[in-house]
Amino acid sequence: ECPGTGSAQAGRAAACQGCPNQGLCAAGAAGPDPAEAAELRARLRAVRHTVLVLSGKGGVGKSTFSALLAHGLAADETKQVALLDIDICGPSIPKMMGLEGEQVHQSGSGWSPVYVEENLGVMSVGFLLSSPDDAVIWRGPKKNGLIKQFLRDVDWGEVDYLIVDTPPGTSDEHLSIVQYLSATRIDGAVIVTTPQEVSLQDVRKEINFCRKVKLPIIGVVENMSGFVCPKCKNESQIFPPTTGGAEKMCQNMNVSLLGKVPLDPQIGKSCDRGQSFLAEAPESPATLSYRNIIQRIQEYCEQHHLQEEKII
Repeated sequence: ECPGTGSAQAGRAAACQGCPNQGLCAAGAAGPDPAEAAELRARLRAVRHTVLVLSGKGGVGKSTFSALLAHGLAADETKQVALLDIDICGPSIPKMMGLEGEQVHQSGSGWSPVYVEENLGVMSVGFLLSSPDDAVIWRGPKKNGLIKQFLRDVDWGEVDYLIVDTPPGTSDEHLSIVQYLSATRIDGAVIVTTPQEVSLQDVRKEINFCRKVKLPIIGVVENMSGFVCPKCKNESQIFPPTTGGAEKMCQNMNVSLLGKVPLDPQIGKSCDRGQSFLAEAPESPATLSYRNIIQRIQEYCEQHHLQEEKII
């Protein structure tokens, strides 16, 4: 397990063997240097809240959750929302947001995000590829460089919420985004899981990762939590929670359960079309669950902001 970038054992522990960031951590340079930190602070100074969406497991609906969280927050036209996709090898956000084929434009103030609505901007490596089928075959340092570039060179402007969609795991991209954002601040992480144990065992690792790198955990979302038949109204457990699901895990690990989102085939259809499921199915049980979860995230961020102001 990663000892944490701020630990005296950073880069020196047995668990650090083979990590691309080992040399940086051992040299005490895991975070950005002072000049770089100042540059990142200047670029992100107008970002009020930053939320990372994590999961140790792939295929749990993390990008779907990130996209719908962004849509849900942007439903308030007084809020400016940005969605940053740092899943370098599997960027699905452009497709889900209806932006496939769009290109990044550069101005005197940096790269401009691609906008879904006037108050919802998106940035992804998918906008830099000539085709959606192109494979990104990069080693860790190049991935880290692009993440830094997204934070430093994108003209985010005044943003109320910056949502960061991450790939599965606890390695390069996760360490990089936490280290670079340490120059500013992160409200916390939302961790997405499904009910079955094969997912929960990876999510426990993600929770421990957050604690190692001192990343606050806003809470856990249990996705694909049962299926209610639209005709007979009976509920089926497609992914049975053999060990108690996210609720039991959250109790054992002392983290908040933000909510459970049931399966709805319309979610996948909406994502494939690049539309907001929340707008297309406003009365769906899944939409109601999403809205409750989004409200809890907003409340957490506001409370976190107030606490920071008191400390300052």
